[in-house]
Amino acid sequence: MNGALEGHHYVVTGGGSGFGLAIARQLVASGARVSLLGRRQAALDEAVAELGAAAAGYTCDVGDAGSVSTAFSRLAEAGPVDGLVNNAGVARPAAIEHLVEEEVQLQVSTNFLGTVFCCQAAIPLLRGRPNPRIVNLSSASAWHYDEMTHLSIYASTKAAVERFTRDLREEVQADGIGVTNLRPGSAGTDIAAGWDPERFAIAFQEWTKAGDFMDVGMEAEHVGQAVAHVLAYPPGVAVDLIEIRPNQLLAKSEFI
Repeated sequence: MNGALEGHHYVVTGGGSGFGLAIARQLVASGARVSLLGRRQAALDEAVAELGAAAAGYTCDVGDAGSVSTAFSRLAEAGPVDGLVNNAGVARPAAIEHLVEEEVQLQVSTNFLGTVFCCQAAIPLLRGRPNPRIVNLSSASAWHYDEMTHLSIYASTKAAVERFTRDLREEVQADGIGVTNLRPGSAGTDIAAGWDPERFAIAFQEWTKAGDFMDVGMEAEHVGQAVAHVLAYPPGVAVDLIEIRPNQLLAKSEFI
């Protein structure tokens, strides 16, 4: 599948950092162009400066349908769109009893509604392209109980993304749009940015009680490789679900 992404144009949400930037790096290395969406202009500018002429950044709140519509109208001016990678996500740890409404709304808006709104904006642009694709990132935390604790809302939104993706696949199949649910486990990213230190400490303490070992060994670049892999399949073939998780055991006592 070498060269399969050459010259194609992909939209990556949350593209200024973390998994999104790692995905963008891999796509550009594979010869593709990328349009990065994100809230933080400074992060987008840094990412575009690193990726070069094959990248462009557009500020966008994916949880706002109007903002999404504007961003997609702008990026479509740069040329046809061949795929969408819904990566944007945010987590805020808290025990269920102490959930903060603003943070609940932020996670639902970004993680789930953002996926919905971006798919809505992308489908008309993808229709008729030679090998159109949508990749929705969920999370291993939606299925596995050995991930970080006190992330009930984050995990729930990612489970919702998975259910939504099942229906999406059926609805756009006639248009030849391949749909993939990519379920990554934990890796070295900046997901903890913005977390309340006190609530994170409580969640971390509970996590240390949930078994003696943790899985390590995965980096953000591995998620980028997985995305590039599923995008490169020929028309008429799509990976429905791919889960990528760290596979080395480490005693939590060593991590702490």
